[in-house]
Amino acid sequence: MKAMILAGGLSTRLYPLTKEVPKPLVPVAGVPNAVHVIRYLHAHGFDEIAINVHYLAEAIVDALGDGSRFGVRIEYLHEPVLLGSAGALKQLEGFFGDATFVVVGCDDLTDLPLDRALAFHRERSALATIALVEREDVEQYGVVVLDAHGKIVGFQEKPARGTELSKLANTGIYIFEPEIFAHIPAHVFFDFGKQVFPRLQAAGAPFYGFDARGAYWCDIGTLDEYRRASFDVVERAFTIPESGGAGIDPTASIAPGATIEGDAWIGPGARVGAGVRLIGPVVVGAGATLEAGARVERSILWDGARIGVNAELRGAIVGKNFRVADGERLDGIAVANEPAPSG
Repeated sequence: MKAMILAGGLSTRLYPLTKEVPKPLVPVAGVPNAVHVIRYLHAHGFDEIAINVHYLAEAIVDALGDGSRFGVRIEYLHEPVLLGSAGALKQLEGFFGDATFVVVGCDDLTDLPLDRALAFHRERSALATIALVEREDVEQYGVVVLDAHGKIVGFQEKPARGTELSKLANTGIYIFEPEIFAHIPAHVFFDFGKQVFPRLQAAGAPFYGFDARGAYWCDIGTLDEYRRASFDVVERAFTIPESGGAGIDPTASIAPGATIEGDAWIGPGARVGAGVRLIGPVVVGAGATLEAGARVERSILWDGARIGVNAELRGAIVGKNFRVADGERLDGIAVANEPAPSG
């Protein structure tokens, strides 16, 4: 079966973390989220996956390769100019052929039952199906309104509290029949949420929403949601297959006198110095170093990060290979290296 991972965006909502690291490679518990998505799709029988790339495209291709180490084949669409979510899909029309297929965002972390969603889609002879999860607070999501049979009868985009017509949020996980391409023009910018879906609903097309309430889903595309997903994994509120949760890699070095309180994920080759205090949930990436006396609480350190002597972090995210100075205090912020100015 075939699927597409949408991965072309600039991911400005994660700045500064993504100024040198593209969103598909943002790590959750030490593994790029695109790898989690690929493994999720593969577990549901999808073995041919297309990925559109634009921003820092070479880094994505280098990291994911041809997909063989994940048991899939990856085909890349290099977009010199982004044409939107639907516009990217349109360029891959020939790849998908005449079978049902799935589209997933590179920032989705989920255990949503794709097998049940596909069965729901086929039972209703749907043209398109959106997978939905229930959220108590839907102010930051696109809301979908269903009738008694699951047909989509309306949308709301980020409704103010108290005005929502539904608690069902769009996950960005879609199931399509090949006939969807007739609803997407070529060579122009076209978006699923703003153009394709409202037109399908207005036309009365066989367009459904699969209610996946109870499934885990998180869009890691904002700093707050990225923290939530990372901590959910470390605290085992959500388990990523093949990745596990809290734990200390056997190649990590923990000095005498260092203390770990609560849940922590400590990656390969990480070094935790004497007198360091980790207060979970905490993620320490591969090759990261915490110098003597550092205190790190509810924070995420990416690969190669270095935390100076007696530095203190609370609710911080430290990007790849970034150095926090001796004695520095970081509270609730994200820091990362940025590309050198051109010219």
